[in-house]
Amino acid sequence: MYQNDSMKVLTGVARLSYAALTEPRAPLQGGEPKYSVTLLIPKSDMATKADIDASIAAAAQDGIEKAWKGVRPPMLKTPIHDGDGVRQSGEPYGDECKGCWVITASSKQKPEVVHISNVHAQLAPTDIYSGMYARVTIRFFAYANSGNKGIGCGLNNVLKIADGEPLAGHASAATDFDGMEQAGEPQVNVPYVPPYPQAPAAPQGYPQYAPQAPAAPAYPQGYPQYAPGAVDPITRQPIVG
Repeated sequence: MYQNDSMKVLTGVARLSYAALTEPRAPLQGGEPKYSVTLLIPKSDMATKADIDASIAAAAQDGIEKAWKGVRPPMLKTPIHDGDGVRQSGEPYGDECKGCWVITASSKQKPEVVHISNVHAQLAPTDIYSGMYARVTIRFFAYANSGNKGIGCGLNNVLKIADGEPLAGHASAATDFDGMEQAGEPQVNVPYVPPYPQAPAAPQGYPQYAPQAPAAPAYPQGYPQYAPGAVDPITRQPIVG
């Protein structure tokens, strides 16, 4: 129970995955875009697990009275999953889920994401990502939709605790270029290569080259070789080379 709400939980420190906290994301199976996040809660955090179990039980009791017409579903679907197990598709969870309880929470309303150093100022989108560590307020509720009955998990707000290795597969510049820092601007000798076919003048400091005229074709074998502008000794006509 959190803030006297039996269905609300403030988690311990969890790692965030599939974080859509700054822009809503549409479900893969289609539907209305929502803000959402998957919480990876360490199994060692038994206090949070106990709070979650108690809140799910409270939501189920509320559902009997309000959503399920007085009858508890025999097979109650809940949003908490074992990260050491397999997904509904039969595929195992990712390595980041090992040793964790996995819960996905969502909301139509944008959650507030703040840092533990200042809970009165929301974080910039660049500081919010999958892989960071946070405490999150979530609220469980009963649902009955198109014959499906179960317990859902609503997303409230996020308190960032610490940075972590991003889970999106995108490395930071600091990681890519580690150890390559230099003081001052490096000196790089770049040869000047004029573009073809009409080259502008070379920048100052580079040698200036005149364009080379194409070579005149040689006369066929047996013909005398004349310089341009010469006169044919037989016809007395100018030789056109």
